Amino acid sequence: MKPPIHYSPDLETIPDDEADTIQSLKATLLDIMETTSEHYGHAVRSVHAKSHGILKAELTVLPDLPPEFAQGMFAVPGVYQAVLRISTNPGDILSDSISVPRGLALKVMGVEGARLSGAEGNSQDFVMVNGPVFTAPNAKAFLKSLKLLAKTTDRAEWAKKALSAVLRGTERVLEAVGGGSATLQTMGGAPNVHPLGETYYSQTAFRHGHHVAKFSLVPVSETLTCHTEEIIDTKGRPDALREAVAVAAEAGVCEWELRVQLCRDAEAMPVENPSVLWDEEDSPFVTVARLRANPQPGWSEARAQIVDEKLRFSVWTGLEAHRPLGSVNRVRRETYKMSSDFRSQFNGCPIHEPQALDLPG
Repeated sequence: MKPPIHYSPDLETIPDDEADTIQSLKATLLDIMETTSEHYGHAVRSVHAKSHGILKAELTVLPDLPPEFAQGMFAVPGVYQAVLRISTNPGDILSDSISVPRGLALKVMGVEGARLSGAEGNSQDFVMVNGPVFTAPNAKAFLKSLKLLAKTTDRAEWAKKALSAVLRGTERVLEAVGGGSATLQTMGGAPNVHPLGETYYSQTAFRHGHHVAKFSLVPVSETLTCHTEEIIDTKGRPDALREAVAVAAEAGVCEWELRVQLCRDAEAMPVENPSVLWDEEDSPFVTVARLRANPQPGWSEARAQIVDEKLRFSVWTGLEAHRPLGSVNRVRRETYKMSSDFRSQFNGCPIHEPQALDLPG
């Protein structure tokens, strides 16, 4: 196995038109938020608007990690308070029969160290999706997909349900012949799987102290793995995912492993193209921490009032030692801030970074 490469700013290549791409992304996301806020009379996130699970948890950084993995917040053992938010991709609040990829945002609080410029508070955020690669090779290509998704915002829900059913059928055909379409999944062709049985991935690359890495969060307790690949029956159940998460979250202790995959070849494991899979045979994921959630309510209006309304999750909230890398991550900086600022101003509810968090229930 090759040794891990050393982090250097030279690993990133910034295209001349990236500032234009950022402005177009901000305009597209703003259009989604203006549409949904007018419809709801309330501003929600421009993507991942609907939460299906909100869990308080505890993250334990493991002792005796190999030096290349013991980097940044994982350099020394420790125990941190954390909160998970489970969601799906769209920027409008939809019936769960419209199946799209799952997202998981993890906020770890009380993390000490040199912060990224502009990163408030003392949290380290991880933003993940239940697939190992991103839907587009760069931010400019992602903009094209986002514009397609934006056109479906606030359209008739019956039409979205019909489209989702058609796309799921198309995706099954592609999978049967060894293919699959990230675009179809984003538009509503993803399998309607149980969120707590899924493995989640950062997809994009990050600095990992002296090295470069991607992250994954893997279910390991039987309370979670029993739901892996489980298809949720959503017929007549617009909030079926919340119901499924609630049952699983109260059934017993839920445990995940937070794992790190180091970049060992800058060409085979590119920083700038998150649509390229980093081969686990060349660089396996290694567990650096364990996440534990005791039995609790999986979701409640009271929890949503705190996490959905008053918190932001951003890859740019954290340590310099875990700096987001690559085109897609760079454009997230301004677009995420714009989204949270819009919600804060429209709703008259300040968004801030918590020093600690006590969820009801």
